[in-house]
Amino acid sequence: MIRFEILVCLMATMMISAVLTPFVRKLAFKIGAVDKPNRRRVNKVPMPTMGGLAIFLAYTLGTTVLYLMHQFPTRLFFALLGGELIILCTGIIDDIYELKPRQKILGITLAALEVYFIGGIRMTTFTVPFVGLVHFQWLSLPITLLWILAITNAVNLIDGLDGLATGVSIIAMSTMGIIGLFFLNANTFVSLLIFTLVAAMLGFLPYNFFPARIYLGDTGSLFIGFMTAVFSLFGLKNVTVISVIIPVMILGVPITDTLYAMIRRILNRKPISQADKHHLHHRLMQLGLTHRQTVMVIYGIALIFSFISLLYPISSIWGSILLTIALLFGLELFVEAIGLAGDHRQPLLDWIKRTVARFTSKTSR
Repeated sequence: MIRFEILVCLMATMMISAVLTPFVRKLAFKIGAVDKPNRRRVNKVPMPTMGGLAIFLAYTLGTTVLYLMHQFPTRLFFALLGGELIILCTGIIDDIYELKPRQKILGITLAALEVYFIGGIRMTTFTVPFVGLVHFQWLSLPITLLWILAITNAVNLIDGLDGLATGVSIIAMSTMGIIGLFFLNANTFVSLLIFTLVAAMLGFLPYNFFPARIYLGDTGSLFIGFMTAVFSLFGLKNVTVISVIIPVMILGVPITDTLYAMIRRILNRKPISQADKHHLHHRLMQLGLTHRQTVMVIYGIALIFSFISLLYPISSIWGSILLTIALLFGLELFVEAIGLAGDHRQPLLDWIKRTVARFTSKTSR
C-alpha cells in the first residue's frame, strides 16, 4: 500500500472520530456517564464522560475497515481486540457507576492476561550491560502485568484537566510511532496502529480541549493507557536498558506524576490509592496558572521528554548515561520547586542552598 493511501486512511480516522464524538456525548448523558461537580473536580456543571468510546470506535474502524486488518497477523489482531474490549467495558462501567480502585485493577489485569496468553505480547528476555542475555522465564508474566498496570494507571491518573491526558498521549504516542518506525526493528504495522490511534485522538481533542464539551473519562484514559503499554511491549519483547528507558522517557509526564503521588502518600502515611489535589496539574494551578496555561505547560514538558527520548537511539551508552543523569537532576529540581512531593520536601534544593551558602561564606572572608 502506498504512503498516500495510508495518509488518507489516517485523515479518515480523524474525521470519523470528530463525527462520532457528538453522538457519544449525547449517549453519555442518556446512560448517566456524567461527571458531577465536587471539591476534587474542576468542572462547575455536569459534564459527559465516556469520550474514549469515540476514540475506540474510530480507531477500530480505521484498523479493520479502512486498511490495516489484512496487514496484521490474525491471531494477534483478535487477541489485541479482546484486550481492548475488556478495558473498554471496564472504563464504561466506571464512568457510569464509579468502580473501586481494586475493581479497575481487576479489569486491567484481565485485559493484560488476555493479550499475554492469547496474543503472546510479553517481555521475555533482558540484556544486562557487561553481563549478557537474561531470560525472564516464569518472571515474564508478573513483569509484563506490572508494566501494563503501571502505564495504564499512569495515563489514567493524569486525566485531570480538559484535554490534558489526550494531548499528552498524542505527543507521547506520536514519538513512540516515530521511534518504532525509524529506530527500532519493530514491524511497520505497529507504528501504523500507533498513528491510527493518534489520528483518532486528534479528531476527539477539539471537543476535549478547554473549555471541554466532553471528557475522556475512564473509558478513554484506561483505553489509551492500555494501548500505550501494549504498543511499547512490541519494542520490549527482548528488553535492553535503552529499550526500557525510551518508553519510560516518552511517558515521562504521567510516570513522574504517578511516582511522586505514591512517594507523597507514603511520606504522609496515606493509602496509595487515596486521591488528593497535589498532582502536577493541581500544583501548577495552585502556583497561579490558569486552566489553559497549565495544560499548555504540561504539553511543553511532554514535548521535552519526547525530544530527549529521540536522542537515545542515536547516543552511545555513555551519552545515554549522562543524558539520563542530567534529566533526573533537572526533573528533581523542577519537582521540588513546585512541591510535587509535598510542601517543605526539597532535599536537593536544600543541599544546593547549603552548598552555595558554605561556598559564599568562605569566599567572603
